[in-house]
Amino acid sequence: MNKEEQVMVGFRDLFNKMVWLNKYKMEDSLKGYKPSEVHCIEYIEKNVDSNVTKLAESLYMTTGAISKITKKLIKKGIIESYQKSDNKKEIYFKLTEQGKVIYKIHEELHKEFQERDKAIFEQVTQEQFDGMLIFMEKYSRHLDAEIKKQGLDMKSE
Repeated sequence: MNKEEQVMVGFRDLFNKMVWLNKYKMEDSLKGYKPSEVHCIEYIEKNVDSNVTKLAESLYMTTGAISKITKKLIKKGIIESYQKSDNKKEIYFKLTEQGKVIYKIHEELHKEFQERDKAIFEQVTQEQFDGMLIFMEKYSRHLDAEIKKQGLDMKSE
């Protein structure tokens, strides 16, 4: 296996281990909510005037999938929709008080996981962090270009 393959397999393994390790605590603490719903809740809380298009682009999902998720979240009383007086066409979302509770639980879990993993990150030098961040940015730009080149559109799938 060459270094490129080692990096890709390593990233995939790291990601899968992290998801697996965090999964049970997340599911236990956020019973009744799917990961995609929790990610919508997180995005809505962190981004003013969130709408279906912005959510779809951010979460790499179709607008149809986001529409289904937001309808479920509205039904559960987690988010509410609103319109601006100057734009009656566009529908935006914000968290309800119940939604803010779910958001807070999710944030606390992330802090707990960060604390758990702190020991390893304390061993990483600034230069190593910089190198990893540069690589991720370059790779992300490459993938964005590939998505564009292939004519893939997140909104219409």
